[in-house]
Amino acid sequence: MDSSLVATLLALIMLAGMNVYLLLGGADYGGGVWDLLASGPRKERQRALIADSIGPVWEANHVWLILVVVILFTCFPPAFATISVELHIPITLMLVGVVLRGSAFTFRTYDAQHDAVQRRWGLIFSLSSVLTPALLGICAGAIASGAVGTAAAMGSVPFADRFVTPWFNPFAFGVGAMMLALCAFLAATYLAVEAGDDVALRDDFRRRALWAAGAVFLSAFGTLLAARPHAPRVMATMGNLDASLLLHVATGLCALAAIGALVRNRLRAARVFAALQTSCIMWGWALSDFPYLIPPDLTLTAASAPAATQRLVLGALAVGAVILLPSLAYLFRVFKRQPAVFGELHEETTEYAVPASHD
Repeated sequence: MDSSLVATLLALIMLAGMNVYLLLGGADYGGGVWDLLASGPRKERQRALIADSIGPVWEANHVWLILVVVILFTCFPPAFATISVELHIPITLMLVGVVLRGSAFTFRTYDAQHDAVQRRWGLIFSLSSVLTPALLGICAGAIASGAVGTAAAMGSVPFADRFVTPWFNPFAFGVGAMMLALCAFLAATYLAVEAGDDVALRDDFRRRALWAAGAVFLSAFGTLLAARPHAPRVMATMGNLDASLLLHVATGLCALAAIGALVRNRLRAARVFAALQTSCIMWGWALSDFPYLIPPDLTLTAASAPAATQRLVLGALAVGAVILLPSLAYLFRVFKRQPAVFGELHEETTEYAVPASHD
């Protein structure tokens, strides 16, 4: 197989893995956002539904992020080196958020069920759920703008000019805000479906999904305004008449379809369109940058490891998929087909497995 074709296939697998991570892990982060913003007479039931929905599978969702990192490190080492060095500050903070979020979720479940203890772990869980996807979006924005690639080519410059300015700007922050809003939108849409026959709880999350859809639109519009002075390359590529433009159009159509389905209370259709909207955003961004892995200079070919290494990794991925994909499918089948326990817990006691308020 041609080496350029192998590199392209590996890049597509990376994108597919990142896509799945956003749809599953992103929704988990969004669940933490709604845990923080739970309110009203049903706030404890809202938090119980969130815990019941993400509890069995949230750790497994990180498999996709690990897959992306391993492929990047092994098959495109110059790109991995550039990203990990130039963006070491937000990446380190993001990893801290991942660890804090997972630890807090576990301790909140098994620690003492007193209000003070639950508030402490709940607050750490929620705040890290906000911080982590926002930082992931900031890193993506810094890469897409070309600032990371430009910074990597700098010589002896002040620390801030190389390691802070590329990501600490309105455009990157706008992408971070849009990523956070997308995660909240996905989570609310998924949770509305997970609420099942509980009409009141279902409507709570349906309304939150509509608010989150508005936040996605506002953050996307604000990011577009910030792109002109801070990421002119992004503005230039968005006008190209290619496949990425079709995906941008598809993003808008899916967003409208998701909102329409939510308004009409067609929640399963809304879930599908919300997932399609998120996927179109990611693939549109990737196609806008092609053939650059890190714009404006590092192409897919230039960043590739030796062809023998990439072929071995591709073969290992093919073998691993035979084990990984059925295992994950079985995991979801087992846990997602069980009836939700939050309603039963609510009827029997006011103490949930993850109960207390941290307002």
